[in-house]
Amino acid sequence: MSATGEDSSPIALLLGINEHPVAGFFLLYLVITILTILVYQLGFAKKLPLLKSAVIYILLILGCFPLTFFGIGLPVAEGLLCAAAVLIIYKIRLHQSKKNKAEHL
Repeated sequence: MSATGEDSSPIALLLGINEHPVAGFFLLYLVITILTILVYQLGFAKKLPLLKSAVIYILLILGCFPLTFFGIGLPVAEGLLCAAAVLIIYKIRLHQSKKNKAEHL
C-alpha cells in the first residue's frame, strides 16, 4: 500500500511519504515534533523546574508519534504551522505593545 496525492496531506507528500514511506514518515515525525515544541514554547510554556520540563518534553515527543500517523492523511503539520504563525504574530505584537507602553511612561 502506498500513499497517493489523493489521500495524503501536502506536507507529507512534500517530504516524500509516497516515494520513501519509512524516511518520509520519520521526516514528517520530525517536522510535527519541531512544530509542536515551537507551539508549546510560544503559547503554553511556563518556567518550570528541570525535571518537570523534561517530563513534559518527553511526553510531548511521545505524543507526536500518533499525531504523525494522523498527519499522513490529515493536515496536522499544516495546522501546527498555522498555529505557530499566529502565535509568532501575537508575540511580536505583544512585544511592540509593551515597548510602546514603556516609552510613553
